Amino acid sequence: MDFSGVEWGLRAQSAVGLFGFMGIAWLLSERKSYFPVFNSLWAIATQIGIALFLLQFEPARNVLRSLNSVVSALQEATGAGTEFLFGYLGRSDNMPFEIAPGGESGLFIFTFQALPLVVFISALSALLWHWGVLKWTIKGFAVVLSRIFGVGGAVSLAAAANIFLGQTEAPLLIRAYLERLTRTELFTVITSGYATVAGSVIVVYAAVLASIEPSILGHIIVASIISVPAALLISKIMVPPAKGEVPTAADAGDAFKYEGSMDAFMTGVTEGGKLWANIVISILAFVALAALVNIMLGAWAPAIDGEPLSLERILGWLFAPLMWLAGIPWSEASTAGQYMGVKTVLNELIAYFQLAGIEEGKLSERSELILIYSLCGFANIGSLGIVIGGLSSLVPSRRNDIIQLAPKAMIAGTLTTMMTGAVIGLIYMG
Repeated sequence: MDFSGVEWGLRAQSAVGLFGFMGIAWLLSERKSYFPVFNSLWAIATQIGIALFLLQFEPARNVLRSLNSVVSALQEATGAGTEFLFGYLGRSDNMPFEIAPGGESGLFIFTFQALPLVVFISALSALLWHWGVLKWTIKGFAVVLSRIFGVGGAVSLAAAANIFLGQTEAPLLIRAYLERLTRTELFTVITSGYATVAGSVIVVYAAVLASIEPSILGHIIVASIISVPAALLISKIMVPPAKGEVPTAADAGDAFKYEGSMDAFMTGVTEGGKLWANIVISILAFVALAALVNIMLGAWAPAIDGEPLSLERILGWLFAPLMWLAGIPWSEASTAGQYMGVKTVLNELIAYFQLAGIEEGKLSERSELILIYSLCGFANIGSLGIVIGGLSSLVPSRRNDIIQLAPKAMIAGTLTTMMTGAVIGLIYMG
């Protein structure tokens, strides 16, 4: 295991960041006299151990690399459907006209070529749940989380499910238990949703970021897995359990089922279609809003350092200290902070899409990888409405608790993914 590829100063910076993010969480804690020292050591050790095993153990690395062929196969299969529906708009490798030199980049239509993966993956995920593959995988993760971190079965099940499902789908597995969850447990469930990403969009991220990192799908999966221990820790720091609190037990989502394979597939298709439409209209609105803010800033605000003031630059300055804590050199922290800000104000998909087009040499390879892990979560303002609306519909009696906890959980989710980025900065070997 060769650690010589990165300066020890940068590794120490990431190590400081791990404790720095826990410190920020403690400053926002509802009970500062409480700090889970044992849990914090377990969480960091678990994150580092899993990351080292998956990213540095050669057989595990080979498995992750092999997932690239899965991405290619899913893109090829989805491309058959988009080409049938949209013609060359849905698949640009067989154009009916000649392409002008340098015009290749304009052939990629995100809505019709990349995003339809969401629909297909959603359908496949529903099938895998119905066939028991996802259910027993999630159950296995939940058992491990319960034993290592001492959380209740309900929380561990929802947290484990967030590795594969979305922030509104995962709570469905413990719907019958949501009303009796303690305040700490409810906060943990919400935070876990913010700190991870859904299986339905993982392949989309991989397709978008393939130009930066060929084995990106493996990294996205690792990011979602190792963020769970950090989410459990940050949640317990910010909203500590009451004295004598008993964790809520739960079964492995047995009430969440489909009538058959076709019902599972079509339900997944329908839900994926809704997600596709929601992503399209959200990106349209948020990108337009950001452009309007930049137009107003350009017209009314004075230029700084010879460049017009923009939303991205402001966010870059605000997030630069956090990116430095994650292990990114200060000379690159403002640039990285811009993407982290875009992710928080808009969403992670827009941030990833912008990162895919970054000017070469603006960020080092290590900084790009830290940033990819730090961006890997649903902690953004747009998700507030999704969480509040989705969870409130599942358990109306807890609506006030959900409204109160959701904004704080968004901060916890951001600290969690930043902590995950710091772990990668610590173990990065080039």
